[in-house]
Amino acid sequence: MPSIGHIQLPEFPLLLAPMEDVSDPPFRAVCKANGADVMYSEFISSEGLIRDAIKSLKKLDFEEEERPFAIQIFGGDEEAMGQSAAICEAVNPDFIDINFGCPVKKVALKGAGAGVLKDIDLMERLTKSVIASTKLPVTIKTRLGWDDNTKNIEEVAERMQDIGVAAISIHGRTRCQLYKGVADWSLIAKVKNNPRITIPVFGNGDIDSPQKAKEYKERYGVDGIMIGRAAIGYPWIFREIKHYFATGELLPAPTLEERIDVCKKHLNKSISWKGQVVGINEMRRHYTNYLKGLPGIKDFRLRLVTLNQPIEIHEVLDEIAAHYKNYCFERTAIELIDYHQNCPL
Repeated sequence: MPSIGHIQLPEFPLLLAPMEDVSDPPFRAVCKANGADVMYSEFISSEGLIRDAIKSLKKLDFEEEERPFAIQIFGGDEEAMGQSAAICEAVNPDFIDINFGCPVKKVALKGAGAGVLKDIDLMERLTKSVIASTKLPVTIKTRLGWDDNTKNIEEVAERMQDIGVAAISIHGRTRCQLYKGVADWSLIAKVKNNPRITIPVFGNGDIDSPQKAKEYKERYGVDGIMIGRAAIGYPWIFREIKHYFATGELLPAPTLEERIDVCKKHLNKSISWKGQVVGINEMRRHYTNYLKGLPGIKDFRLRLVTLNQPIEIHEVLDEIAAHYKNYCFERTAIELIDYHQNCPL
């Protein structure tokens, strides 16, 4: 079974990807309850942590039941990355993850995230600084390369392992692809099959059904799968994959009652953690997938994203439950909503 440092993982772990403005404690809670094995924080600016930025510090919050849990940091300055790793260690996560994969301009073009893929020497220095500043295992999340002409992930994996990285998660696209086209897992498989690589290799990109998860597990031989966009508004993806691995059978799609119940729990946790205004506003991104497939749902959804009082939102959700009480969901592949503007993976 794979392990990250001293942390033993399940035989084939399912990891919830770190997603900016998505992977907060309320979202992680509903995913954990439905089978996600490894949790990550939203990605956190190293500079923000050092200057005590309130938003960055709040992202350090996590619950004991989320373990194994990682805090993910990003940045382009060695000293700042080292200092932020020490700050993260103080709240006692299980490991620290470095984001070398975020493709958005505000991060990548400032020499952080996927921007570091253009300078592997810098990537090595940044990673060494983090490793030297913490006793916790350090992992990285990255991409195949900057563009089609610089797919350097095999060199990256070897060099990161050599300096002490405990695991690597690879998104099967380049930075320039953003989230377009089909993720290429063949290079992820090359990393995994490299006889020099002994650390766990986790694959990421386009997993949106139990069938695809099983196919990619068997075809590419990775140590686990990281899932991001497919879990937004659909935390059941984790339990469905596990059931399919174990039995070869597909679970029935979650019922309307279950969707409404989990949606309410998610909303309540969001308000409890962030306060009413922010909690309600940030919950709005999730309604589309929670209610996906219901015919004529647009008017209900428009009401949900304009209301500002929890009791009113609960009333609309109850209306939806009553209106569609006899509706049976069909199983389809999950539509991957494009959240790349907020750097989800």
